[in-house]
Amino acid sequence: MTRKKPSPASPSAGPVLKSTGGQPAPPALTSLRGVHDWKEAVAWLRARGIEDVECITPDLAGVPRGKMMPSSKFTSNTSLALPSALYRHTISGEYPDETASFRYEPRDSDLKLVPDLSTLSVVPWETDPTAQVICDVVGIGGDNVPYTPRAVLKNIVDLYHERGWKPVVAPEIEFYLVAKNDDPDYPLHPPKGRSGRAILGGQGYSIAGINEFDELIDDIYHFSEKQGLEIDTLIHEEGPAQLEINLRHGDPIELADQVFLFKRTIREAALKHGIYATFMAKPMQGQAGSAMHIHQSVVDIETGRNVFSNEDGSPSSEFFHFIGGMQTYVPKALVMMAPYVNSYRRLTPDMAAPVNNAWGYDNRTTAFRVPVSDAGARRVENRLPSSDANPYLALAASLACGLLGIMNKVEPGPPTEHSANEGSIELPRGLLEAVSALEAEPALAEVLGPEFIGLYAGVKRGEFETFMQVISPWEREFLLLNV
Repeated sequence: MTRKKPSPASPSAGPVLKSTGGQPAPPALTSLRGVHDWKEAVAWLRARGIEDVECITPDLAGVPRGKMMPSSKFTSNTSLALPSALYRHTISGEYPDETASFRYEPRDSDLKLVPDLSTLSVVPWETDPTAQVICDVVGIGGDNVPYTPRAVLKNIVDLYHERGWKPVVAPEIEFYLVAKNDDPDYPLHPPKGRSGRAILGGQGYSIAGINEFDELIDDIYHFSEKQGLEIDTLIHEEGPAQLEINLRHGDPIELADQVFLFKRTIREAALKHGIYATFMAKPMQGQAGSAMHIHQSVVDIETGRNVFSNEDGSPSSEFFHFIGGMQTYVPKALVMMAPYVNSYRRLTPDMAAPVNNAWGYDNRTTAFRVPVSDAGARRVENRLPSSDANPYLALAASLACGLLGIMNKVEPGPPTEHSANEGSIELPRGLLEAVSALEAEPALAEVLGPEFIGLYAGVKRGEFETFMQVISPWEREFLLLNV
């Protein structure tokens, strides 16, 4: 009941370009996504007549930041710099006060963008031929900047590599389509589909629900294919005009890059059709929230064996310790997976989201679900992250918690066979509580880095203080004349 379209056979299955002499162009020139070096980049850009290049990198919120320039400037060894304060402002663009652990760089010095040429692709919604490339961030002298999102995730992946392992992930991203709304005081509503009527809730896995937005979905597929991004499946979720895209499993950094670009792609496709796409965790009152479920496994680099399974196919000790780590540490790292005040509106009872740290076999009420699979595909699904999370930080936190469980041999509790949401809520209930939990766990500081945690916590506290300055309709309705 899912909608699935053929993806390109590979990221190199691009247009048939011709080199001089009429012969087929080298594979690098036909690649939809990525080249190996600057020489190939020059040829790739020239073959497509690219005029401008967007050099982008995720900030702490996962918002694309960077610079646009002519392609000739991009390939001329130009130094690309951004201010370090970019990683110290809130989602609303404000700068929190300094604390003991949250400090500004005294000179507000520059950081350097280093393009990762393996991410080079076209920007298919631009009218002029434009390309984009995701950049790493380093100091002006080339030194590592450990608090940037891509660096945080790379560090966690390196910790797995040091043990001869490779983590494998598969994200599932939910989002809503909503009618345009230029006044934030008014509630959001689902847009009208091709029938001329707004779609209602309760349309889980409905093909008719997907077909309401057929032309928009076609654009999502077309934009994705032109960037070399592969969608596994697309479904209609329970909420009105709520969709979910599943991505094929792979390397965490590559998948975080894909989620980063998919969010941008989906927003642009929606705007083309006069509506919004939102990844807010809880955009509409009374409706289900939007999650970013993360399927995770670990593979031995040398043998290719799934570390979660023994030779005889039974679950390994690493599998159980990974789950034990998730149960122990994810509630303390939750603010990296649920980063805003709005995120905790999704994590409430009876709203199709887990409010526990339980695990179980094929049990969707648990935070950590083990899907039915053979031994080679044994994995753990983390169902707590919301779609508003920065994908680099959500993946880093989730994989870090599992690795800590393996490192410390943390035994999990027994699997839950009934509904796990019937007891008390076992997670932080709000943003400040979640920030404090992250700061108080030394094991997370060990793997994520104290500099990142101090900076991230300071930004989140700043966002909470900004939120507290806003008077909500609930307060005006119930407090104005009653207290």
